Amino acid sequence: MFPGRRRTQRAACVALLLLVGCRGTQGEQTQDKPTGDEPMQGEPKELTILAAASLTETFADLEHAYEEAHPEVDVMVSVAGSQVLRLQIEQGARADLFASADERHVDALKAVRLLDESEVFAHNQLVVVVPEDDPAGIQRFQDLPKAQRLVVGTEEAPIGRYTRQLFERADRAYGSGFSESLHIVSQESNVRLVRTKVLLGEADAAIVYRTDRVAGLREIALPPELSVGASYAIGRLERSPHPEVARDLMSFLRTEPGRRILIARGLEPAERR
Repeated sequence: MFPGRRRTQRAACVALLLLVGCRGTQGEQTQDKPTGDEPMQGEPKELTILAAASLTETFADLEHAYEEAHPEVDVMVSVAGSQVLRLQIEQGARADLFASADERHVDALKAVRLLDESEVFAHNQLVVVVPEDDPAGIQRFQDLPKAQRLVVGTEEAPIGRYTRQLFERADRAYGSGFSESLHIVSQESNVRLVRTKVLLGEADAAIVYRTDRVAGLREIALPPELSVGASYAIGRLERSPHPEVARDLMSFLRTEPGRRILIARGLEPAERR
């Protein structure tokens, strides 16, 4: 959850917001807010976004920019693995928007009428990251079997699914034994946990998104024939408390300020379908 202008008064409520809504503390139940786009008098509209972990910094920037342009709106962002957020929505999480690193999760929620309108808004690319001192001597993707400690995402996580697509392409390009020669020591539930293993010195290499490279890591691009792209989709929850504001924020991503935020964070804005 990102800090914002109006967080202090609601800090105790935010943890409960996703699953049971924001209620009074110390056992006293407060009056529910109206369900439409009209906030209680004197209070901002609270717009809750569930966003993929790889969008952490991007949506922090988006939160700030949108609140600056719309002071009557208080944007709150909760980040986790896309598959975790999807499960929260299936279990009744209260939110307005879901931004996933894999459009399959958005499509699945639309199929059961938990999400309404949606669209792909950005693209990313997979890369290999290694420590700057590169103890395993990995200079190119083909050197990946040299890594004695390789970390990837779980099969359920978008980064894990994309990684398995990468391995399938590598097996076709370099022989069926390539992926079997890799020394995978850990599978994590989101890309930030994958990256952290390398930053902590617990892995020789990891497969992450291009936008996840930070100081202390060196990026190794994939050969063009193995390139795997990730598509980010955003959808409005069917029971969004503020559907018009949610639609407006989705539209904001396509504006020039919105596109600049995506580009500055290394994402490629998607063309509208």
